[in-house]
Amino acid sequence: MATITKETLIGDILNLDEGTAPFFMEMGMFCLGCPASLGESLEDACMVHGVDADEMVQKINDHLASKK
Repeated sequence: MATITKETLIGDILNLDEGTAPFFMEMGMFCLGCPASLGESLEDACMVHGVDADEMVQKINDHLASKK
């Protein structure tokens, strides 16, 4: 299983598991299909949307671990 970090790109996270899309939508990131957002790091996206990056990393990694 891959481990997500704050430096992981949004596009890489979505390619790993499309089921992570709702986590981004919950924080107000509705532009998941645009090339700019796909190349953005998780940390940058969290900063722009006022979300704690460490909490988001934990949330996504917990989700991925639950799929084992």
